[in-house]
Amino acid sequence: MQPFEIGPGIQPIPGSITYGGQPRTRLTKSPIGSSLTHEFQNEFGYRVIERYILQPDRSLLLVSRRVVRIPFSRND
Repeated sequence: MQPFEIGPGIQPIPGSITYGGQPRTRLTKSPIGSSLTHEFQNEFGYRVIERYILQPDRSLLLVSRRVVRIPFSRND
């Protein structure tokens, strides 16, 4: 896994919002084109920070991923 990925073709990994498909709930009040950040811990204990863009059909498009190779702190 690269420490930073950006652009088309980034695949979801376990912990990604879109891993296994789009979430069941839709962001109905957020404007199209808005972005959101999602943070989680990967299988190696590193912090993963992903950025998504809300598409016109209300699906989420994964546009970047950053892996911070410092163990995830439970005190965040």
